[in-house]
Amino acid sequence: MSHRPRPADRRQLLRLACACAMAGWLPRWAFAQRRWSFDPFSLGVASGAPAPESVVLWTRLIAPGWLDSLGGEPVPVRWEVAHDEAFTRLVRHGEALASAELAHSVHVEVDGLEPDRWYFYRFISGDAVSATGRTRTLPAPGALAQRLRLAYASCQRWEHGHYGAYRHMREEGLDFVAFLGDYIYEYPNATAAVRNFPTLGLVHTLGEYRQRHALHRSDPALQAMHAACPWLVTWDDHEVQNDYAGTQAGDTRPLGLNGAADFLARRNAAYQAFYEHMPLRPSAFVRALSGVQVRLHTRYRFGQLADLILLDNRQFRDPQVCGHPSRPAGLVDPDTCAALDDGGRTLLGTAQEQWLDAAFAAATPGWTVVGQQTLFGRRDARIGPGARVWNDGWDGYAAARSRVTRSLEQHRVANPVFLGGDVHENWVGHVKADYIRPDSATLGVEFCGTSITSRASGAAQVPKRLAENPHYIFADGSRRGYGVVEFSPAGLTTTLRVVTDATRIDTPIETQARFVVRAGRREVHRL
Repeated sequence: MSHRPRPADRRQLLRLACACAMAGWLPRWAFAQRRWSFDPFSLGVASGAPAPESVVLWTRLIAPGWLDSLGGEPVPVRWEVAHDEAFTRLVRHGEALASAELAHSVHVEVDGLEPDRWYFYRFISGDAVSATGRTRTLPAPGALAQRLRLAYASCQRWEHGHYGAYRHMREEGLDFVAFLGDYIYEYPNATAAVRNFPTLGLVHTLGEYRQRHALHRSDPALQAMHAACPWLVTWDDHEVQNDYAGTQAGDTRPLGLNGAADFLARRNAAYQAFYEHMPLRPSAFVRALSGVQVRLHTRYRFGQLADLILLDNRQFRDPQVCGHPSRPAGLVDPDTCAALDDGGRTLLGTAQEQWLDAAFAAATPGWTVVGQQTLFGRRDARIGPGARVWNDGWDGYAAARSRVTRSLEQHRVANPVFLGGDVHENWVGHVKADYIRPDSATLGVEFCGTSITSRASGAAQVPKRLAENPHYIFADGSRRGYGVVEFSPAGLTTTLRVVTDATRIDTPIETQARFVVRAGRREVHRL
């Protein structure tokens, strides 16, 4: 069944995405009349997209079993923001409309808030009250902020383990979570699954993507972490399909005779479901004639202390080169793949590259933190003579990476810090002007994180690969977890937190390693 919308549907959904947060025209009795026989807020609450005077609040009303069974009618929802958890000192409140066309999701842009402070929030529909969330605003642009504490995480494959890492993350005292991709996986159940899910096959349709998101959102530890602080979110490939590139499928074999059109319909469905389940501004969701688009690349300024730049390296990228025709992503030999150096190829798309260059030009004198999906620096995957690079990451788009590093140099960005995920391994190192020349200028530092649960396939080879790539100072693929970065005007400290066993709900956690970077030095040292 195709989910490609008709033109009238596109216009209707665009209006819904922008207007459902404003339902003041409904009579008061509409918000108090409904009596629920189940908890419609069973997927929890979340916040994100913070600004100095506003934040986005999210929830989705859903029936038991993670099915779209609330019917086709819109559901009125009241929202409240308060200074206190008991909601005796309300700051803002209003009404929203949860529409069936957007899976009864709610995206409320709350404005009129004070900069650099915490708030509590909740949703109410009839006699049902959601869990209470905690959110915060950014400092004013010129504020002399002294501390920012940020976690980065990625890759939470459901059937590979439990989300015990999030239970520990709640104790970290965070300002924000930067989630860097692979929030869901489109795969069927794994052969050696730790926990299964009701639908066993690959996901393709809007309904299936909605169910897979709802399944992940049902996890209590993940819900609690979403409620603890705002999340800054981007995606990678598994929110749609493994290793897809722009409008090209990652694996063309199962798509059939009309593969390209089928994949675009699948991508449209996946993009809409992603928006429906994330705390994004309604303006980020666009239905154009070319299909669904979601604007994820954005910039958050944390006073004068840090610029937080979030990128999207999937939606606008060129296809991978030198791979197999039916499986384009893979390890390739750079000596026999001239297309890797093609200056016209892009990972971010021309418009996003130009936007990033402008963001570097306007960067604060403090820290410039770039959150993106994967390992930024070059990584030779071969052990011994020759070289092999993964063409699905920055190594497959070397000219595009060089444009980013040249922009860092041109604008003299003071303290660049790259955060990444995707590889299911922890990598810590330096951003180089030229990765082929180890003595080239060091432009910044990089922390690429391991997964929350997703297994690593080549963990035993990581120590040898670390030796082949001297611009990295630490690597490990055996542990699951997350990273925590604390920024101050004088420096940053990054702590790699890893769980003992991701297959256990009650897994303990420990610190694997800690690193420090002094402001203005562009060098990372292990403590």
